[in-house]
Amino acid sequence: MSTPNLKIENLRVSIEDKEIIKGLNLEINGGEIHAIMGPNGTGKSTLSSALMGHPKYEVTEGNVTFDGKDLFEMEVDERAKAGLFLAMQYPSEVSGITNADFLRSAINARREEGQEISLMKFIRELDKKMELLEMDSSFAHRYLNEGFSGGEKKRNEILQLMMIEPKIAILDEIDSGLDIDALKVVAKGVNEMRNPEFGCLIITHYQRLLNYITPDKVHVMMQGRIVKSGGPELAQRLEAEGYDWIKEELGIEDETVGQEA
Repeated sequence: MSTPNLKIENLRVSIEDKEIIKGLNLEINGGEIHAIMGPNGTGKSTLSSALMGHPKYEVTEGNVTFDGKDLFEMEVDERAKAGLFLAMQYPSEVSGITNADFLRSAINARREEGQEISLMKFIRELDKKMELLEMDSSFAHRYLNEGFSGGEKKRNEILQLMMIEPKIAILDEIDSGLDIDALKVVAKGVNEMRNPEFGCLIITHYQRLLNYITPDKVHVMMQGRIVKSGGPELAQRLEAEGYDWIKEELGIEDETVGQEA
């Protein structure tokens, strides 16, 4: 089995004729965890939405390949079936579909006909993952995210990640609104996924999540592009000093692209 690869080259993305992503380059391989940090309004969430094919984001230039195939030639469901996963900043509520039914359908959608996961194996795996994430068993039978608190929704996104086992995952502010205990649980789930067949992009404002998930690479995004990359120590310096030193070092004016979606 080949190592998963997501390669972004000179990506430019606009919304309503306003350019948000302005020539972004990034490559993620299996076995790697990358983190993108940056001030509000620099296009971090726009990046995740564009990669998953949100219709309001227009890709105007650049190439993105997923395991060597043109990502933008794939429909949204094809991207998911190929192994690209997005944990959304604001997960949607879906009435009438239980967590368990959704997860089993999502797992089987990535499998060949006749290779569907058996009910007993699915239940065993679900129970195991929910226990690790400290989720009550009743969550399996509740409608998808309906009535869930913010923290419960984020844990549920990580449960989906662990059950579906994608090749590349994009976690968009998965730490937003979490208290320290929930943050540790979410981080435990992500760390459990670390292996050569899984790559991850974490989009976050804060270094605190990276205290529990040590990234291989940290990227700083400003004005719609990555302006600086480094190791975990870069996130620690950002937490201590903010972003002004990068702006000064690179001669970046204090402005944003004006949209964080």
